[in-house]
Amino acid sequence: QLQASGGGLVQAGGSLSLACVVSGVTFTKYGMGWFRRTPEKEREFVASISGDGGTAYYADSVKGRFTISRENAQNTVFLRLNSLKPEDTAVYYCAAGNSWTLRRGSYDYMGQGTLVTVSS
Repeated sequence: QLQASGGGLVQAGGSLSLACVVSGVTFTKYGMGWFRRTPEKEREFVASISGDGGTAYYADSVKGRFTISRENAQNTVFLRLNSLKPEDTAVYYCAAGNSWTLRRGSYDYMGQGTLVTVSS
């Protein structure tokens, strides 16, 4: 089970932190990732991180603004969203899989999303 939280309403230029708590699987065996969905894009890769936290990948649209991290002792993956833009408005989902193939939209598990709304 993957449970995401932390979404909300923020002004453009602001920041948010999302968290996803994972249960029912051996957390360290999975890369973790974040996707987002808007009415225009069914599912867009945002970021992923390897099981040991040593490697991270980002979509070009968020590189330099978002940071993915994980705390394996807490079975939790985080996404820090800085310098938010209205076009970042979306439902954000966390997913478990291979950190490389997550980039291609391939995942083993995906949780419920959390809504991020960025006002202009």
